[in-house]
Amino acid sequence: MGGRKRPKQPALDPVEAYARAVVGNEIVTGRLVRLACERHLRDLVDGPARGLRWDRATAQRAIDFFPAVLRHSKGQFANQPFEPLDWQAFVLGSIFGWKLWVESFQSEIRRFRTAFVSTARKNGKSTLEAGIGLKALIDENEPGAEIYSAATTKDQARIVFSEAERMRARSPALRRRITKTTNNLAVLSTASWFRPLSADTSRMDGLNVFVALVDELHEHPNAEVIEKLDTGMGARVQPLMYETTTAGVSRTSVCYLHWDFSTKVLEGVIPLVTGDRWFAYIATIDEGDDWQDELAWRKANPSLGSKPDSLLKIDALRAEVALAQSMPSRQNSIRRLRLNQWTQQLVRWIPMDVWARGSDPIEAEALKGRRCIAALDLARVNDLSSLALLFPPAEDGERWKVLWRHWCPGDDIEERSKRDRAPYAVWRDQGHLIATEGNTTDFKFVEAEILRLATIYDIQELAFDRTFAGEIVRNLQDEGMTLVEFGQGFLSMGPASAEFIRKLLAGELQHGGDPVADWCASNVTVRKDPAGNEKPDKERSIERIDPIVALIMAVGRSLAEPPGIYGDGRGLLILGG
Repeated sequence: MGGRKRPKQPALDPVEAYARAVVGNEIVTGRLVRLACERHLRDLVDGPARGLRWDRATAQRAIDFFPAVLRHSKGQFANQPFEPLDWQAFVLGSIFGWKLWVESFQSEIRRFRTAFVSTARKNGKSTLEAGIGLKALIDENEPGAEIYSAATTKDQARIVFSEAERMRARSPALRRRITKTTNNLAVLSTASWFRPLSADTSRMDGLNVFVALVDELHEHPNAEVIEKLDTGMGARVQPLMYETTTAGVSRTSVCYLHWDFSTKVLEGVIPLVTGDRWFAYIATIDEGDDWQDELAWRKANPSLGSKPDSLLKIDALRAEVALAQSMPSRQNSIRRLRLNQWTQQLVRWIPMDVWARGSDPIEAEALKGRRCIAALDLARVNDLSSLALLFPPAEDGERWKVLWRHWCPGDDIEERSKRDRAPYAVWRDQGHLIATEGNTTDFKFVEAEILRLATIYDIQELAFDRTFAGEIVRNLQDEGMTLVEFGQGFLSMGPASAEFIRKLLAGELQHGGDPVADWCASNVTVRKDPAGNEKPDKERSIERIDPIVALIMAVGRSLAEPPGIYGDGRGLLILGG
């Protein structure tokens, strides 16, 4: 048939093209890279409602800056244009292409304030980092821009900075714009500079950071450097903290905390109001992968085979893995550095995709007068306290339903939010968290709320951990409630934990998608006894897990015999440890 020809649809930009290729299984990646790509595609649709805008032209400009201006300085690619690989283009375009409308400024800024990028070694992280520093120096229109390559030692900080120096030396355009002096690359016309910075935090006061390039975050012994740099960004409208790393060892390190936070951002555990400012790209093998499987290697090494002239040669990786196979002492090193796997990582107990199946909203009004079991996990002085109300099914096919209450001290809530990397203030403002006055949780508020709830729901009993209960137990008992002391040892928590995870896997729990409980569910790790029984381990878990402990206690009591649940007696019951 005749007629007009349809206009040719524009090709996908490199960022969307990579995301669609990953989601379409055209590129082998791990779960976390897939989540990053799904996030990008989802935000293209849902982001505008949150003030996000995908600026394709700006993303393309950032990607094009590299081959147009930068040259490789080492090996077989020396003096060749820096053509970003597909994964590098995804990172670059995402960081520079996403915009956020800020009402107080009445303008757009870069969406991402922090970028966490982790791959195995030899994938070109430091080279990409150096290029980002140079782009920030000359292509971001930032007067007085201060760009720092930061690390634990001066030598480490100079790795990225020295690469930037070599790139300048090979580029006529950069040599014309950038003046080189000792440990300094400067653009005199804008009073901007790019410098290496070691972990001498006494010299970090007074920084006015535009872009901080933090190399090998796993080598930082604590968060002091990161915090100093973050504080130094306060005067900038759109600063960037760009962190790169391979996997480390210590789960208490700032690197692991940022890895864990990044994972939660990608999984959707962190509220969007916080997560929207954090970019994460983590290339690692997945749980259960065989570290000797070449297909799994590609998950941690996105530069492997991404182009015919890949930066990373598979023969070299094969040789290193073969050596580790014959020398077991080398295995942890290979798995950490070349497969980007935490060698002492604690496996999270609750699969978050399984947990999410119970997130359907719960109509609290419909539960009025219904029989339920309550459990209370009270906090130490300044931690989270949680109450779980567990409602048994009223008819066949109904799920067990959970209602929550959470409390924390109101004083210094912003500081504790920063410490725990949890948006307590946001949850408070949204009504998911009750912040009581003072620097400790006021248990009188907890007591009053439990008594109020007891007038709405038929609370058969309240399980508690005696460690921090004290007076609240006596007061509630005086009010006629049945209280059950629930031991925290394997005898009580083992069967309760097993039943909790069984209900969860079977889809029998509807927890309602409470954001505080979601966050805590992502933090839980367990301890096992010699018989294989499991229970949550507060000491080894990352961050808070109090709501989940409360829910497990309630589930444990759901297994109990009368009189605790079905009897008429009131008072205090004691269970074993």
